Amino acid sequence: MSASTETMLVVDDLRVAFPNRDGGFNEVVRGVSFTLGRERLGIVGESGSGKSQTGRAILGLTAPEGRVTAKQLSFKGTDLLLASAQERRDLRGGRIAMVLQDPKYSLNPVMSIGAQIVETLRAHSKVSAAQAKQQALAALEAVQIDQPERVFKLYPHEVSGGMGQRAMIAMMLIAKPDLLIADEPTSALDVTVQLEVLRILDDLVRERGMGLILISHDLKLVASFCDRVLVMYAGRVVEEVQAARLHEATHAYTQGLLNCLPRLGSTTRPLPVLERRPEWAA
Repeated sequence: MSASTETMLVVDDLRVAFPNRDGGFNEVVRGVSFTLGRERLGIVGESGSGKSQTGRAILGLTAPEGRVTAKQLSFKGTDLLLASAQERRDLRGGRIAMVLQDPKYSLNPVMSIGAQIVETLRAHSKVSAAQAKQQALAALEAVQIDQPERVFKLYPHEVSGGMGQRAMIAMMLIAKPDLLIADEPTSALDVTVQLEVLRILDDLVRERGMGLILISHDLKLVASFCDRVLVMYAGRVVEEVQAARLHEATHAYTQGLLNCLPRLGSTTRPLPVLERRPEWAA
């Protein structure tokens, strides 16, 4: 998919900090900047590098004790830092949606899957209950769920991890957002289901012309699926590279991540150890 020249999201010097025991603040996202059009942007890095906190800050889901600042954080002309709580609610799920890592912790355990999808749609669209149900069934079918009428009535504990993740994708996409943030959407799934979910995301993003931010620790997945890649370390972006040229990355940290990937037909002894330099975290 070719990237659009239209810029829908601007992130300039984004910083997220949380209070520490000394009464100060520790920054977990430090000066992250990028723009996003109707394209697929991957954000990669180790656990704790600030990937998920970046996505949550964009959506306004930073924990209440956290502090979010930026020179600019805007979505289609809307200043996300100055937006009211109501404006944030209207954007969240309606124009910007986020697929979280594990459906077991994201879906409401006491509501049926269908009821949750219908609730999401009716929160952002003026449709009747009957129309909402029909659109929910169509959304489940769009993410390749067999027998959507049956799954519509099930509760989250009654479906597999792969089906739960597809139901979550259906819920996030039913209001037809312009931007989808997918935070490790395949990490809890086996390899075959991972490929199915990625194919669904790819088809939906291409057909609807959405922007996609894919947060992952899987460099091979991001290199094959995205248009551009941001590599994060200790809350900072250390490198930006075209996904197809990720193997040509020049930063030592990115090279270290790539060297740690297993390769078929070769034995690496001793196992590579990712070296970290103090200046990267300065």
